Amino acid sequence: MKKRFLTAAATMVLAVTGTVAVTTSAEAATVQVGTPYVLVNRNSGKALDVYDLATGDGAPINQYARNDGAWQQWRFLDSGGGWYRVQSVHSGKVLDLPTTADGVQLVQNTDRGDARQQFRLADSAGGHVRLINRNSGKALEVWEWSTADGARVSQYQDLDGANQQWQLVALTGAARTFTNPIKRNGPDPWLQHHNGYYHLATTTWNSTITMRRATTLAGLATAADQVIFNLAGRPNGCCNMWAPEFHLLDGPNGKRWYFYYTAGQNVSDYNPTQRLHVLESAGTDPMGPYTFKADLGSDWSLDASVLKVGSSLYLMATYGGDGAGQSNFIQRLSNPWTLSGSRSRLSSPTLSWERQTGAVNEGPEPLYHDGKVMVVYSASACWGPDYKLGLLTLTGTDPLNPAHWTKKSTPVFQRNDANGVFAPGHNGFFKSPDGTEDWIVYHANDSAGGGCDMNRSTRAQKFTWNADGTPNFGTPVRLGATLTAPAGE
Repeated sequence: MKKRFLTAAATMVLAVTGTVAVTTSAEAATVQVGTPYVLVNRNSGKALDVYDLATGDGAPINQYARNDGAWQQWRFLDSGGGWYRVQSVHSGKVLDLPTTADGVQLVQNTDRGDARQQFRLADSAGGHVRLINRNSGKALEVWEWSTADGARVSQYQDLDGANQQWQLVALTGAARTFTNPIKRNGPDPWLQHHNGYYHLATTTWNSTITMRRATTLAGLATAADQVIFNLAGRPNGCCNMWAPEFHLLDGPNGKRWYFYYTAGQNVSDYNPTQRLHVLESAGTDPMGPYTFKADLGSDWSLDASVLKVGSSLYLMATYGGDGAGQSNFIQRLSNPWTLSGSRSRLSSPTLSWERQTGAVNEGPEPLYHDGKVMVVYSASACWGPDYKLGLLTLTGTDPLNPAHWTKKSTPVFQRNDANGVFAPGHNGFFKSPDGTEDWIVYHANDSAGGGCDMNRSTRAQKFTWNADGTPNFGTPVRLGATLTAPAGE
């Protein structure tokens, strides 16, 4: 029979009745959201561990001799009301108790945010804490008071025993750093942080769509590109894959990643055949798998992105051929893969700084802040050194009405000769792992003659906000400069 042990501080024996009453602390310990912690069991002195370095759903979480590896590092993600999801730095998965039964194996699973994956912290003696599951109301413990490597971690009635007590060791140390570029030969980047990983896709200029991922921004520089979809053999859009973007949107089967890209036919003059297309993921992993979902229009187009205003979705993309120069347009989406109604002009190259080397507006990207809806776009020719970013702000209520958008009269991000950065543009935005910082990802050249090809490299830097709620991107930083990594790494 399994032995249960009670600490003297947690029990009171009533001699007359023989009743045992268990009292536990009502205080709630606090943690720094996004900071990595090692959780050391008070009874065994061993650490909560993703066993065998697993990365898949359902992998067991046991105890092992402390080594502070990523598989023993855990971040607390705020679920509100004093509840947290506990995320592995190694796998990006969160702790999960599949049932309410005593002794059930603690596992890791993709973050669903439900009660099985939420825990509150209760104080114990000596600065230790207990982790109480929201679904079961039971405490995490090392089963059978084991002190062995690989012993199962499970749940049981909250008795405040030493095998249910954990020391939270914050791994603050020196701040993480990185240097640009985070990917060489990485034009038109799109980057998102999801489930503990940075996911990065860029133009390939061939028939494959690739993505790389890493737990740190610095790690992207050496991460392998993985093919997530092959366009070979498609009747239109087989080749010349450009400007990938992936957005987590509501579909008929719940949230899915919708992957937008530009591609054309395998012809020597690729430009006339380039079209917009979209893939759909099978689940909520940005790496896929993906299936082809739809073509988005039948005329020359590029640089698709998705704008959300209220409950409505809009496709933003770049078109040409109407005499106003290469321009950005917007059109309603009835779902993430279906266009509805007619498209409206979003912006055209009307200002002198938008017409250097070539008259171009392209690459519209959504940006939201304190209720303000904005679009950051690329201007002037990408094959010249003066490619740069401009800003539109929705100052009315209808995104399809050109008069409801206001264009800033000056660029918001442009070349910096002193830092050796030329043609910075085609950007995206992402949040730091702890959600407190805003970051821009973009491509640029390191010479004025760099051109508009695969030599452009992916770079990232933090930005701030002006008093009027518009972004302050600062100046593009020099390659090789040491930068502090996003908060929460």
